[in-house]
Amino acid sequence: QVQLVESGGGLVQAGGSLRLSCAASGSIFSINAMGWYRQAPGKQRELVASITSGGNTNYADSVKGRFTISRDNAKNTVYLQMNSLKSEDTAVYYCDADALTTARSRTHNWGRGTQVTVSS
Repeated sequence: QVQLVESGGGLVQAGGSLRLSCAASGSIFSINAMGWYRQAPGKQRELVASITSGGNTNYADSVKGRFTISRDNAKNTVYLQMNSLKSEDTAVYYCDADALTTARSRTHNWGRGTQVTVSS
């Protein structure tokens, strides 16, 4: 099994910054794509950013130029640097990973989420 644990959420004023981290652990052989999603109250979960093992990135239009996703493959960890935060960025942020286990089974995993609240 693969477990994902997010950290770094919190309360920040509009215009401020936060850095989220997500560490994967367990029976990991390799991890392909990792990403961040968010879900605001009453809304569907949406992709924020993703990154492949080779470093190719993809961003939602709403965060381009403000958020940066990165990863440390040696640590099986993905990061989300969030700058110029807006009230509309308020949501629970979830990490996901597409992993291959040591049993060579492909799994898709979610973290439990971390709350980000931006006050205006």
